[in-house]
This record gives sequence, C-alpha cells and structure tokens, in this order.
Amino acid sequence: MKITSIEIERLRLPLSPPFQAAWDPEPRTRFDATLVRVHTDEGVSGTASGDTMDGFDAFAHLFLGRDPLALAAHARTLETISFHAARYWPLEAALWDLAGRALGVPVATLLGGARDRLPVYASLGELRSPGQRAEDAGALVAQGFKAVKVRIARDRIPGGIAVVAAIRDAIGDALEIMVDLNQWWRMSGDIAPGLDPPAARRVIDELSEHRVLWVEEPLAGSDLEGMRMLRGATGMRIAGGEMAQSFDELRRALERDALDVVQPDVVLALGIAGTRTIADLALRRNRWFTPHTWTNGIGLLANLHVCCGVGGGPFLEYPYDPPGWTPERRDFMLAQPLAIDAEGGLAISGAPGLGVELDEDAVAHYARQAAA
Repeated sequence: MKITSIEIERLRLPLSPPFQAAWDPEPRTRFDATLVRVHTDEGVSGTASGDTMDGFDAFAHLFLGRDPLALAAHARTLETISFHAARYWPLEAALWDLAGRALGVPVATLLGGARDRLPVYASLGELRSPGQRAEDAGALVAQGFKAVKVRIARDRIPGGIAVVAAIRDAIGDALEIMVDLNQWWRMSGDIAPGLDPPAARRVIDELSEHRVLWVEEPLAGSDLEGMRMLRGATGMRIAGGEMAQSFDELRRALERDALDVVQPDVVLALGIAGTRTIADLALRRNRWFTPHTWTNGIGLLANLHVCCGVGGGPFLEYPYDPPGWTPERRDFMLAQPLAIDAEGGLAISGAPGLGVELDEDAVAHYARQAAA
C-alpha cells in the first residue's frame, strides 16, 4: 500500500455571537479548522484535523509514494520538518486513522487498549461572573459531568478565585475543580508581564482552600524550577505541556519534577507517537497523563484514543462552555457532535481508526466560507 495523495481542506465557521476566549484578547468571530485526508492506492484513507498545516505543500513529497503504515518513520520525518517549519501532526493522526481502518481496529487498540472509556471534565473557555459560574456548575452536574476546569486571567486573579469559591459553594463536592492560568505559552503579540513564582504561590494557596484538583500552567513553560518549587511548597498538583514544542521539553519537565499532570495535545504538540512515549514515562513515575483537546471534535477523538490506549486520566478534557462554545460549534464538520454519556464520559466507539464520521455537506459548505 502506498500514499497517493494528501488532501488539505480549510473550513471556516462564522461565530455569531462571538466566542470570548479567556486566553485571547480578541473576540473570536470565526472558527477555522483544517482537514487532512491521506489517500492510498488500495482505496484506504485516513482523516484528521488540528494545527493549520500552513506551508505543508513544500514537504508533501517526503510522504507521497511511501507505505502509510510506516508510522515511526513518518513521525521522525515530521520531527525533522518541525525544526525548519511548522508542526504537521494532523498528518500523523490521519496516518494512524488510516492504519486503524486498514487493520479494522480502533487506534486506541493499536496504542495498547488500556481503557475503552474516560470520564471527561467540562473545560470552560470564557470569563464570567461568580454568580453565573455557580449557575453554570449546577447545570454541569445535572448533565452528568464530574469535573470542571475554570480559566483565570492573570490580570483578573481576585475575580477568578471568587469564581472558584462560588462554584464550590454552589455544588459542594459534586464536581472536581481544576484551574488553568494559561501561562506556559502566549498568544502572538501578548507581551504583558506574567505571574512570578511568589505571586503564583499566593494564588495557589488561595485556590487550595477550595479543594482544587490541579493548577495548570501557573508559570512560563521555561520556568521548570519555579514549577518544581510550587509543587513542593504548596502540595498542589501542577499541570502543563499542552503546547510543548518538543518531546525533550516535556522529558526535561518530568526529569526535573516540574509536573504532576502532563498534557501534550497529539494534533498540536508532540503527535501520537511522541505523546504515547511521554505518557508512558509520566505514568511510570506515577504522574497523570491527560491531554489538551481544544481543537475540534476530530482532535478530541485523536486525544481520546491516545489517552485510552495508554491508560491515562483520571479525566479527559471536553471543551464545553455554552452558549459560547457548544458541541455543535466545536464539531461542525462531523456527522454528529461528540456528546458525553449519562455518567459524564466519552467511550471509544469500536469503529476502526479514530472513528471520524464527516458531514460532507457541511465540509463543502464551510470550505466555501473559508474561500470567500
């Protein structure tokens, strides 16, 4: 079997009203997604989505005519490209999807099959008032969620802590609560000062009073010593690594005891093969592996398969913050949005590959929107 073509499709969903992402100073009036489809001479194809794939055409020749099942070689090739250009991990995810389809098994099975289901946490994306977030938390409990993640803006720390307190007061222990300070990496042009270790420690000390499960990205990703200090001084689990730029970046974080929870996104950060390896290293150190999933439903599926395959957890991120961020917006290219079950989890469907089912009419429609 040989790769005959790699198809890149760009989609755009207009957002009205806009989505007010906590980590982005600009309201989001559109949601872009890039589909990657790999085709072969035997009629088997694979599909994935994630990073933008901008500039990939210059490197397509490194994969055309090759065996799509040579997954390790393709991952190493993508690593070499990432030094010179961008990170094209959606291509690797599409190849894993293709491999699963060719072999008739889910990708999670190819990766070890440790679990077939994971509880999810509702990953909130906007900044809202304490009263509104208390009401939102009650709705999450009613829908079956067992955990929630709250984002706190570094320039609105007191308000963010008040939100966490309001949620805990409203729902008691019905939800685990995580907090994301979003400091490991920055949006383009964001050069405002971040929290330093003493300030981050004060924030964590206050959050500890509300029984927070972990604090995510309290410091810049380069400050491994600061995160190690926070772990030791506060007893709080420290999470990070969602956008790590290399395998070695997270390997060093583990070796220097900077993280309790390792979070690389397989379609943005390390790819499936690299993430599987770093997840195994983390689990062998009795750390947690639970990847970032904030792309779209296809990226969510890719991360679900890896997390189930290696036996990660205890929760998987489920981007959800209605009305601004809904499954219908997140998964606009899928035949059906990914919905949690009655117990607040997502299961591997049993379909081969990643189990992606596209709505081809929607793909065609939103491809026209992107081209307009």
